[in-house]
Amino acid sequence: MEKRIITISREYGAGGLPVGRMIAEKLGIPFYDKKLVEHVAEESGFAPKFIEEHGEHSPSGSVFSYAFAPQGVPGVMNGLSTSDYLWNVQCNVILQLAEKGPCVIVGRNADYILKDRKDVLNVFLHADIPSRVARVLEANPDEKNPEGRIAARDKRRRLNYQHYTGRTWGMSQNYHICLDTTTLGYEQCAEIILNAVKNSK
Repeated sequence: MEKRIITISREYGAGGLPVGRMIAEKLGIPFYDKKLVEHVAEESGFAPKFIEEHGEHSPSGSVFSYAFAPQGVPGVMNGLSTSDYLWNVQCNVILQLAEKGPCVIVGRNADYILKDRKDVLNVFLHADIPSRVARVLEANPDEKNPEGRIAARDKRRRLNYQHYTGRTWGMSQNYHICLDTTTLGYEQCAEIILNAVKNSK
């Protein structure tokens, strides 16, 4: 079946946003990153800033963080923790967006949420640490410890992914394509993904 939906999972600083935008622009389809956050905010009632921070990250860098996650407001979240409530809303929003038509979705465990669809191409982007440090500093010139920020973000994404999917984040078997943006660059990664979409069956 033709791949109509592209999900992009990525290491922090590996270039998921620019590569995702390139693909969406060349295909002329919606791109969901900030827009996805806005949709989840509307559905959940949480502030966009909160969703950006917690929608694909564990509450802390500890494997036990979910056991101590704050409980939601009784009657509003039906006894779910804040993390579980946000996960449920995020799943519903991503499933609805996929139903609307072709799109590119960055992050938010979309590869797993859409696992039962046959028209999805799942991509994972990674890069070496020097490249990621340079990209983090380009976006945040005042960052004092880019290596620490990268390690912390990746760890919290990994814990979140493992907790909600039971899978290992970044493991190649979970994706159709894994690409090194250091070696290939953004444009070539985008072209490889576009060719995969074009030639998908």
